Amino acid sequence: MVYEEELLKLSERLGDACRRQTATVTTAESCTGGGVAAAITDIAGSSDYFETGYITYANVSKMRLLKVSKSMLEGYGAVSQETVEAMVKGACLESGADIGVAVSGIAGPDGGSDEKPVGTVWFAWGDASRQHAERHVFEGDRLQVRHQAVRVALEGLIDWLEK
Repeated sequence: MVYEEELLKLSERLGDACRRQTATVTTAESCTGGGVAAAITDIAGSSDYFETGYITYANVSKMRLLKVSKSMLEGYGAVSQETVEAMVKGACLESGADIGVAVSGIAGPDGGSDEKPVGTVWFAWGDASRQHAERHVFEGDRLQVRHQAVRVALEGLIDWLEK
């Protein structure tokens, strides 16, 4: 319950910031499976600023919908700075949104490695010309990792608009 209330407050803040800046937003999600878009659209009137949400769980979807190159995915992997930057750029270009967030990670319980343990999530915020990426490693089970990732994605969008 606390988690949902926290996300509602963040989503309301994001909506207020989008309206002040007259900005539209898009999401490009992998490990969160649409959780960021769901949180944004939980707010009545979000159609004023929410453009499109892309759930690109598979690499082929990242390539087809967001124009992430096959060579980038093969070279860096889906969970990388390079890929999330390309995802947010592609989402903004394809949707026409002013800003966006991209999320790609390893929520678990399997799929981790020494280099990218379970809980590793890369985020990128930005637009078609400028992106900022961050790597986080979250503790907890699959659901907890995904919840934390949604929170960080929303916080980053708010920070991007308020700076």
